[in-house]
Amino acid sequence: MTVAAWLALVVFLGAYTLIATEKVHRVAAALGGAGVMLLIHATGAEAAFFSPTTGIDWNVIFLLLGMMVIVGVLKQTGVFEYLAIWAAKRARGRPFRLMVLLVVITALASALLDNVTTVLLVAPVTFLVCERLALPVAPFLIAEAMASNIGGTATLVGDPPNIIIASRGGLTFNDFLIHLAPLIIVLMAVFIGLCRVMFRKTFRYDPARAAEIMALNEREAIADRRLLWQSLVVLAVVLAAFVLHPVLHYEPSVVAILGAGILVAVTKVTAEDAVREVEWPTLVFFAGLFVMVGALVETGVIAQISKAAVEATQGRLELATIGLLWVSGVLSAVVDNIPYVATMSPIVADLVHANGGDKVLWWALALGADLGGNATAVGAAANVVVLGIAARNRVPISFWQFTKYGLVVTSVTIALCVPYLWLRYLV
Repeated sequence: MTVAAWLALVVFLGAYTLIATEKVHRVAAALGGAGVMLLIHATGAEAAFFSPTTGIDWNVIFLLLGMMVIVGVLKQTGVFEYLAIWAAKRARGRPFRLMVLLVVITALASALLDNVTTVLLVAPVTFLVCERLALPVAPFLIAEAMASNIGGTATLVGDPPNIIIASRGGLTFNDFLIHLAPLIIVLMAVFIGLCRVMFRKTFRYDPARAAEIMALNEREAIADRRLLWQSLVVLAVVLAAFVLHPVLHYEPSVVAILGAGILVAVTKVTAEDAVREVEWPTLVFFAGLFVMVGALVETGVIAQISKAAVEATQGRLELATIGLLWVSGVLSAVVDNIPYVATMSPIVADLVHANGGDKVLWWALALGADLGGNATAVGAAANVVVLGIAARNRVPISFWQFTKYGLVVTSVTIALCVPYLWLRYLV
């Protein structure tokens, strides 16, 4: 690697260490790292702010911004309190049943939407229901973030890397459903079992609290029915546009911003109230992280690592598939999986062509990149958003609090992908 590549790698590892050890605030570490990358010319203004592969992913930033505004307006209607009471009553106040209900809903929603949008909608409900049942909210939020990453793997629109893979590999929405959805159902069942073990100290049943919940009428929680219906109509149109992305060709960020703008324009909600719930530190953190990872792409660090992994397979499809799965899982735990997949896609395309068009390598890349995001607190966009929401509500989740569970979940889920890929495609 060049001197610039080594310097970029040192800066990234330094910033990542600060984020992991929480010696400084993660926003300061990300912005500081981004600033140093620009200072040492590991990346430039053009690449950092305007390049779709090596710069800030404005689609992600504006998708988050738009959905945060919509969620902020929805919060004023009381609908999250309604859903919290409804979920607690369906679970009859039992914590494990509640977690199962929330993670299944999260996974299903993430398969149809993107995982970031899903956690933005589910997190407020989680806070309210945990408050009602006097339960620690952190385990539920961690489980939901991971469920969103697992569920989003099942479809083309569930996770942004899948869109890149589909474009490069000529894959359709149905291809993802046929090849990945059956495995994801199994992984979700295993994940629920892991939740039962990992968070067992959380599941303390309080009969008195449960009885109080069962006596509540969730309909009384709705504070503004007119605003609720206006918000739900806009949200439904936005979600429909997300699902129809392959047909409409509108970026999710454009849809979210338009939806937020229309909602504020047609309701009595003021602009100040609309942006009050926006997680500005989370958006800034993402910007800094994108610049740092973009510098690694720009200087060739990620390409060098990827090529070395590919060369190590020695042209064997079995070794290439399993190696790609694990390498993608490890790298996606450290760097954002969007630029990683964008960098790796041309290499995988060449491998697919060399192996007679065998698409198992695309599935290995998708599974490794998507599931690997669960390994650390900054491995996937949904994880970062959940940590930001938790911090805003004064129940901070540390890097290692998330990661100690994430490493277990990622190791188990990726390990289960090995026999699936082997038996279905390689035997």
